[in-house]
Amino acid sequence: MSEHEPALPGGLDRVGETLALVENAMREQLASEGEAVALVGDHVLGSGGKRLRPALLLLAAELCGYTGPRRVQIAAAVELLHTATLLHDDVIDLSELRRGRPSANAIWGNRRAVLVGDFFYARASSMIVEDGDLDVLWIFSNTIRRMAEGELLQLERSFDPSVTEQHYYAVIERKSADLLAAACESGAILGGVTRGERRRVAEFGRELGLAFQLRDDALDYSAGAEVLGKAPFTDVREGKVTLPLLLALKRCTPAERETASAVLKTAARRTAELGARGETAPELVLSEEDLAPVLEIVDRHRGVEDTDRRAAEHATRAAAAIAPFPDGMAKRALVEASQFAVGRDC
Repeated sequence: MSEHEPALPGGLDRVGETLALVENAMREQLASEGEAVALVGDHVLGSGGKRLRPALLLLAAELCGYTGPRRVQIAAAVELLHTATLLHDDVIDLSELRRGRPSANAIWGNRRAVLVGDFFYARASSMIVEDGDLDVLWIFSNTIRRMAEGELLQLERSFDPSVTEQHYYAVIERKSADLLAAACESGAILGGVTRGERRRVAEFGRELGLAFQLRDDALDYSAGAEVLGKAPFTDVREGKVTLPLLLALKRCTPAERETASAVLKTAARRTAELGARGETAPELVLSEEDLAPVLEIVDRHRGVEDTDRRAAEHATRAAAAIAPFPDGMAKRALVEASQFAVGRDC
């Protein structure tokens, strides 16, 4: 585990032994005639990560009465899908760091990173097909579709100061919340619960995913590189108008809004110039001096604090979604996960 990846909260750690089986199942999927799959796959899987999604699936299944072997394979497939998205995201975002280490695309190039990501998608899909549950298969395929939609929606409005909250939430629901909802609902399906109970467990995952992403977006403005494992303020450098900036832009004066728009235009121009030269370091797009006006606007209009407040509201809704389930270790661990989502420092 990377120093930039905090340990799971104690409740989730209780599934550690089963997570080890999930890890083995993922690594078994790296078998390929191509050397790149093993090299890139080992680098990505070995770079740490909280393994939050498979842990949630294991606990959701337990909450719904299932602790059998099928949950290991489906949890491994969910995490392989997540890993594929990370490989592709780093290429799209021109990222050179992932969890404090060089990203796969920075080491092996964009083409290999994209193709290994595709390989992971294929392996994950095969594992779901092998399991044979049509409900899980539908959830899985629908999640892949929506995650791709989320990435496209975000790209459509890069460097755009007029982004609305509706658009922002449409992006993070698809890019982040849907996969956590899918992991939790898949666990509920394994437990054979009612449709209503399935919806509640899926809603827990969705609200948790929103809380987690909102906290991530706040940390990008409030945490340093040594905590994040990447350059801070990466979102605005990449043209992502996340909630801290979005809220500030709604509240600021016309002059402040014009200042922020000018910074985003500069970032867009420099990103295009760097891309043409094959350079990707985010600090080359905007220096901290360049960013200072935007950071002051976000600070003055409480963008970070109010984003954290929103995250806490989603975490509360997550806990409420599973409140009707009987009390037990799995339920307590899931509630603890919702608190962890908004209380973590990285």
